[in-house]
Amino acid sequence: MTYLAHIAPDGREQTLFDHLEGVAALAAEFAAAFVVAFDAEENGSRMGMLHDDGKYSDAFQRRVRGSPERVGHSTAGAFEAAQARDLLAAFCIAGHHSGLPDGGTQGDTPDKGTLLGRLKRAQLKQIEDYSAFHTEVKVSPAQPPQWAAHMQATAFFYTRMLFSCLVDADFLDTEAFMQGTQSQRGGFPALEAYRILLREHIVPWLKSPAGALGEKRSEILRAVLAAAPQPPGLFTFTAPTGSGKTLASMAFALKHAAAHGLRRVIYVIPYCSIIEQTYRVFEDVFGAGTVVAHYADVDYGTDENRADAQRDHRYLAAENWDAPVIVTTTVQFFESLFANRPSRCRKLHNLAGSVLIFDEAQMLPISCLRPCVAAISELVKNYGCTAVLCTATQPALGRLFEEKENLPGVVPFELCPRREALYEQFRRVRYETLGKLSDDALAQRLSALEQVLCIVNRRDQAQALFALLPEEGRFHLSTTLCPAHRREKLDAIRQRLKNGLPCRVVSTSLVEAGVDVDFPVVYRALAGLDSVIQAGGRCNREGVPGVINGTVYIFESERPAPKMLAQNVAAA
Repeated sequence: MTYLAHIAPDGREQTLFDHLEGVAALAAEFAAAFVVAFDAEENGSRMGMLHDDGKYSDAFQRRVRGSPERVGHSTAGAFEAAQARDLLAAFCIAGHHSGLPDGGTQGDTPDKGTLLGRLKRAQLKQIEDYSAFHTEVKVSPAQPPQWAAHMQATAFFYTRMLFSCLVDADFLDTEAFMQGTQSQRGGFPALEAYRILLREHIVPWLKSPAGALGEKRSEILRAVLAAAPQPPGLFTFTAPTGSGKTLASMAFALKHAAAHGLRRVIYVIPYCSIIEQTYRVFEDVFGAGTVVAHYADVDYGTDENRADAQRDHRYLAAENWDAPVIVTTTVQFFESLFANRPSRCRKLHNLAGSVLIFDEAQMLPISCLRPCVAAISELVKNYGCTAVLCTATQPALGRLFEEKENLPGVVPFELCPRREALYEQFRRVRYETLGKLSDDALAQRLSALEQVLCIVNRRDQAQALFALLPEEGRFHLSTTLCPAHRREKLDAIRQRLKNGLPCRVVSTSLVEAGVDVDFPVVYRALAGLDSVIQAGGRCNREGVPGVINGTVYIFESERPAPKMLAQNVAAA
């Protein structure tokens, strides 16, 4: 019998052995990018050769030829991997369609969906007979990695990275066969082309900076470019608001990647409002269609049911992050690292050998800081990544990075020189506390100003204040707005500010971190000090450094702060 893996709609047949070899080659190639000394390439190849062994059953062969019967096949490959003493591959193979399973316990019965339950099912021959597999496939036993017994966090992370190699290889090999034509994937410039374009873009800033503010931005830009030859590792970029961190951090990333042979730049951003702005900045420099944005609200105008030839190549690259420059959200990045579904995890292997920029790093969720820091540490320590924590208000993460399984003894390299002096030179606002204000009193103050931004801690307060303002030039911003509406409002706000028209904006905190707006006066409800300072970054952004002609008023609301902010408010 000829054992088949797939039959295309046009009748072409892919043999099962060809599919196993194709997936094994891709998985080995992907795993070869890992710098961990764990025989990753060999592990990737073994997984690929074992992952579909259950398809050697007569039942599956009937199914691939048109029978409607349901046939599971992943348990067989997981069992063969376990027999070869490769338990990590067993996890990956068992979950390559349904998701990484729980390990379970020795007491699990064969009907359990845990890995140990499924292995018992295979041991008791309660799955379809796939013994024909042995006539075509030979796999050598694995050497159990010694580190897996005492480095659980590393083993956990490594398993997920191997899982990513397998599921992406399986998707890509199947896709290539079913298409039967040249894949529509790729089509991006080489990473070096991005570096050249950005260098051409910033040369005028370096040669002829505009005014005192431009000179300070150029000083920072020169410093980060000079630091690019530093070895890959952990970096901080702590620079004042309005100092040009977005393009400066990308300039560092591209030059650093060129110096060390890194493969891509992944820009991680906390808010959709910032990602939309940053994405447009990068496309202005690199050209339309060159940057892949991947977050919940992105829309490439592509129907996923269209043939691949009609799909936007960025849509396809977002599936596995196989592109030179990726812009994504903090949620997408970290949830993918800790997910178990194949569609979420297939991108993970492409993180290896990347520059990871965490913009507005102070927004890493406090309740998840420990796992976030652990993930960043693993990527730096074992997968050849450089991580840059980029913000005006650097979070105190040193103790977490110092923990035993993270990066003990590693001191982050700071990219911004003369930080204390630069913060003083960039100071363009003063802060004044007002005490407690009612909504009515606050609305009266806002109404008396032609252009003003007010940032509050609660959505209901933002809506109430908006209703109390004069109708001309009033705006309300919150995360409840759809992306298109939010972009439309921000564009209108910037235009009115530029034209000197009345513009009174009431917003939740989404606007305070990284959004490029410039108001002469800002009101900020009391929150954490980082939030107050970030709000100050929306005030007098383009003013003369050292000339204090913008004001940030800090007030206490008559409404209680949300519980998640209560500790920050109390500390402030």
